[in-house]
Amino acid sequence: MRSTLCLAVLLAASAAQAQTPTPAVRTEKNISLALANQIAAEAVAACAANGYNVAATVVDRAGTVRAVQRADNAGPHTLASSERKAWTSASAKSPTQAMMEGAQKNPGAANLVYLPGFLLLGGGVPVKSGNEVIGAVGVGGAPGGHLDDQCANAAIEKVKGLLG
Repeated sequence: MRSTLCLAVLLAASAAQAQTPTPAVRTEKNISLALANQIAAEAVAACAANGYNVAATVVDRAGTVRAVQRADNAGPHTLASSERKAWTSASAKSPTQAMMEGAQKNPGAANLVYLPGFLLLGGGVPVKSGNEVIGAVGVGGAPGGHLDDQCANAAIEKVKGLLG
């Protein structure tokens, strides 16, 4: 009797699932060029206010570069580090500072440093519209990833009203 009831429940669930088709076209939010440029500019400005010459890169939800700004006197390495931080954050939908700390504390996560393209240093922060990640900003060049992180968060805070 019990197995018959379980089978009936499974068949009913399968029938309901079959009647609810998956849409062929998805609708997703993504970061606009205007917003990406604004976030990059705000990140560079936030760091400049503290005397740090940095680069800021903003990527869309897929990790594709949308905007880059590099402060005068920022080192050449800042471009690559900001892009990798932004890409890592968008890819994992997580701040790179938190990922780095997790990899340091958890031996099971330590191999994240070996994923191609990942850069586990502070300064990569997801950009969200509601609960949906629409991109990420990466900052590189301040004297410490935690300072890059502060500039990235300050930039996102400045545009918070535009994120919906």
